[in-house]
Parts: sequence; structure tokens; C-alpha cells
Amino acid sequence: HVQLVESGGGLVQAGGSLRLSCEYSGYRYIGSCMGWFRQAPGKEREAVATIYPPTQSTVYAVAVKGRFTISQGDARNTLYLQMSSLKPEDTAMYYCATDYRPWALCFRTDYHDWGQGTQVTVS
Repeated sequence: HVQLVESGGGLVQAGGSLRLSCEYSGYRYIGSCMGWFRQAPGKEREAVATIYPPTQSTVYAVAVKGRFTISQGDARNTLYLQMSSLKPEDTAMYYCATDYRPWALCFRTDYHDWGQGTQVTVS
């Protein structure tokens, strides 16, 4: 049974930084993708950044590339999203998720297991 709990969201001024954390347990390390996704009011959920733990391969949305960094903690039970140079358009609910799937499908949004989300608001 996979459990994911996000934290670290909040209100920040444009140009500022935040680091989101996702504590997870119960997932299969070999063959699983992990990622951060976001959904703004009235918009579809979109992939922000994904990682394939066995190879540490990462993929970023064009809108965040160069500003956001996805990483795993050393103990491999925490997923991070370091967000810098934040813009008002980054305002959304941010979710972490995991699913057992090949690396080529990591950036799709139809993941099986999701956290409850953490709100990021950029003013």
C-alpha cells in the first residue's frame, strides 16, 4: 500500500523559492516512476517534473525547466521539488505521485497513487 504525504507549500512572492517535500512508503523502487504534478483552478492537471529512480533520469515541463529541480532524499523515502524564480503562473495545488511503469511513460499524468496535495501561491 503506497502512501504519499506532501508538505512545504505556501504563499511566496514572485521571484522567491520554495521546496516541496513528499514522504512516501510502500512503493516498488524497481520499475516505478515518481513525479510532481500541479493543477490550477479551471485547468487540467499537468506534469511538472518526473524522475525514474533506478537511473535517476528526470524530465521537466518546458515551463519550469531551469527553475525547478526534482530529487530524492538520500534515504530514498522523500521526494523533493526545489522551486526557484517562482512566477504567479506557478500558482497551483502540487501533488506527488508514483506508479509502476517504464521510464518512457513517466511524464504521463495517469498515475495510480497520489498524495493529498500542497498549495503553492505566488503573488
